[in-house]
Amino acid sequence: MTRRRVEVVPYNPEWKTLFEKEKQVLESIFEPANIEIHHIGSTSVPGLSAKPIIDIMLAADSLEQVEKATPAIEAAGYEAKGENGIPGRRYFQKHDESGIRKVHLHSFEKGSHQLYRHLVFRDYLRAHLSEASKYAAVKETAAQKYEYDIESYIAEKSPTVKELEQKAMQWRPAR
Repeated sequence: MTRRRVEVVPYNPEWKTLFEKEKQVLESIFEPANIEIHHIGSTSVPGLSAKPIIDIMLAADSLEQVEKATPAIEAAGYEAKGENGIPGRRYFQKHDESGIRKVHLHSFEKGSHQLYRHLVFRDYLRAHLSEASKYAAVKETAAQKYEYDIESYIAEKSPTVKELEQKAMQWRPAR
């Protein structure tokens, strides 16, 4: 098994375009169902360094809605991964022609705490660029330190993520 390299790169404005393209694909699958599709994660924050993988959050009325659409999602190039360690989630990955992971699709029911947490974190970083810069530095250092160890990379940045998430929740408390 080939170990996947942890790569954090400078912000790329093309990430927004890649998200919009995937959003159109997903909207065509779920149309006319009542869903929300959000660009989340570091690639959704202008100026923030990130792993070059687009994170998408799909909010559906129910997980059954996502499960019924799974064959169409797979036909669009995604690989279904089930909950993948997070209860109440349906998770998918999409790779490019060379097998490089390019998209993570996280699906939750509307009103989920996970959905809210991700959106508030994203919005906080967009509104607080100095905090985003601090987070970028932590990620860049962790990626250099743990180039082929994703678990250690995640553990290294985890205290910063928790601190920023706490600030985000205080900045915009749950509705």
